[in-house]
Amino acid sequence: MASPDTSSYDAPRTPRGPVALILLGLFAAALFIGFVSLGNWQVHRLAWKRALIARVDSRVHAPPIAPPMRDQWPGMTGDKDEYLHVRLSGVFLHDRQTLVWTATDEGSGFWVMTPLRLADGSVVLINRGFAPVDWCGRDGHCAPGPTGEVTVTGLLRMSEPPTFFRHNDPAHNNWYTRDVAAITAARGLHDVAPYFVDADAALASSNQWPEGGKTVINFPNNHLSYLITWYLLALMVLGASIYVGYDEYRLRRKAVGMKPA
Repeated sequence: MASPDTSSYDAPRTPRGPVALILLGLFAAALFIGFVSLGNWQVHRLAWKRALIARVDSRVHAPPIAPPMRDQWPGMTGDKDEYLHVRLSGVFLHDRQTLVWTATDEGSGFWVMTPLRLADGSVVLINRGFAPVDWCGRDGHCAPGPTGEVTVTGLLRMSEPPTFFRHNDPAHNNWYTRDVAAITAARGLHDVAPYFVDADAALASSNQWPEGGKTVINFPNNHLSYLITWYLLALMVLGASIYVGYDEYRLRRKAVGMKPA
């Protein structure tokens, strides 16, 4: 039986040509620059996220202040205003109340969004808190809320747009996001602030729905692990480039040494 031809496996590898080396070098340089750029971007994102967490934490635990009024509404932004701890007084418009579907650690239920008319005639939507599905009973009549002038403290929140998968359906009174503009339009309200307020737990008694103080403040911060990953990949590309360069140099030295004098 003839032995297999292994000459092709035993033949030493020759150095790569200049075109192949240039293409490999350009590819490695693009990868290295790309990974370093992504790592640098994550460094900035890490600083931004840490500043955001610190800013929100200071707002949440600060004494309540007056909310932005009419002349301040156009300049409001999430970075500047969201999660401010505010205090406001007015009269609830319970006949314009809206129930927004949600899920919390209490289970499925509603956010109870009730307009509060202030002394100057403007309106602010108040998320009075969470209530279970059966809170209103089978006949749809919810328990009466506070009457007369009330004082509410809570966290200022920016309006929530509809999500990609769940859209509000005002015609059938089905709500899935706290979209201030859509809710106020459906309820025929005017002169409404472009934000809502998540009421503190003190608004309702401990044994009565809705239950306030349910704001979830959670900002995932994985940027440190991301930047380490991108920089490690950049180092791997650099190390592989150095290895390939050294290997090509060794092969060329060997090829020159094997040439006949």
